[in-house]
Amino acid sequence: MHEQTWQIDIGKLATPPLPRFAPLPGSGPTVAATPAAGALPYTVYLGNLHSQTNHSDGGAELSDCKGAKEPLSAKYGPDAAFAYAREHGLDILVASEHNHMYDGSDSTRPEADAGAARALYRKGLDLAAASNAQHPEFLAVYGMEWGVINGGGHLNIFNSEQLLGWEKNAKGELLADVATPKGDYAALYTLMRARGWVGQFNHPALNGQFSAGGQSLGYTPDGDEAMALCEVTNSTAFSTNDSETETRRSNFEAACNKVLEAGYHVAFSTNQDNHCANWGSAFSNRTAVLIPTGTPLSQASFIEALKARRVFATMDKGSQLVLTANGHLMGERFNNSGPLTLVANFASSAGKQAASVAIMEGVPGRGGVVTQMSGDAVTTFTPPAGPHFYYAKVTQTDGKVLWSAPVWVMQEGPSPRPSGA
Repeated sequence: MHEQTWQIDIGKLATPPLPRFAPLPGSGPTVAATPAAGALPYTVYLGNLHSQTNHSDGGAELSDCKGAKEPLSAKYGPDAAFAYAREHGLDILVASEHNHMYDGSDSTRPEADAGAARALYRKGLDLAAASNAQHPEFLAVYGMEWGVINGGGHLNIFNSEQLLGWEKNAKGELLADVATPKGDYAALYTLMRARGWVGQFNHPALNGQFSAGGQSLGYTPDGDEAMALCEVTNSTAFSTNDSETETRRSNFEAACNKVLEAGYHVAFSTNQDNHCANWGSAFSNRTAVLIPTGTPLSQASFIEALKARRVFATMDKGSQLVLTANGHLMGERFNNSGPLTLVANFASSAGKQAASVAIMEGVPGRGGVVTQMSGDAVTTFTPPAGPHFYYAKVTQTDGKVLWSAPVWVMQEGPSPRPSGA
């Protein structure tokens, strides 16, 4: 069972006051080499960081897409996906292929050719590199979606040059480059941290996934270092919509909040998990990645931004949400003494209006519940001593939602006196 929650406000809502915020520049030939005076020094690149092609169980023609395809059987591969996304206005597309399907099966083929499986992953990396060399304005990323759903959990690895897996053929040959035990997320996190690989929790469930230390969504220090993103909402994986108007979508905010409360430092992302040949065009949602203005869009700058958690999730590609805290940018971790001012900076290039603002708060490592602390876009207060995280959420009048990345604050000062003292 997957529990999902959407907030529904009833009645006419007062328009929340918002601070003046000049939207950050986006991609394109007019992007300035330096930021405007007084502006945040970042450029926003919009991506879909979760999709499949015929290197696993995606890539089906829209007219023939009824669900997951037999691995390696559909019409379109990563090269077609990158070209499609580029032509449809995306800045970034990640082809995240299921790591256990490189033998052409959802199970394990005893007769599978181990060399062919490894070569196919290498081919995907080469196709991404060729796209980036020819089209430097668009970032093609080839990676993998590791794990299984039942008794496991899917996560993306964005920057591995090697295929990870656990399957072996009848000869005992590993159908991958690097052996990773199935379902052992703690061991995977340790490997990812050691290799500098960056990950994303894909469509997480509240229970039964990403077990570590005997706990669902269990925390490990290695996982905290390696896992940078958590999908907060997605459009449906098998949508055949290609006009960005898909109405079916899923919400994983409760599970991502549980990840944050466990102690992980993750930013929110929103993707499409496309299995059909409509990479990025099913819905208007995007993961927005902030890269320093003047720095070229590249695999290196993309990974650096993910590691810094400079990301926001938006269901409207024309809207932005950037949280600042005492001058610190969302994604940062810092010590604070005295008052803290959180500012939810919202902008829409299409003139969309905000219907509500929520400043959410939690405590990393507490294992408790994230709650709303304010409905004001500018909120000043003095936190209790100790660790905290805060993020902003804006709901537009059309119902589309944006999530900022959190900030993590260690508040200095005297601890609260115990009750009765």
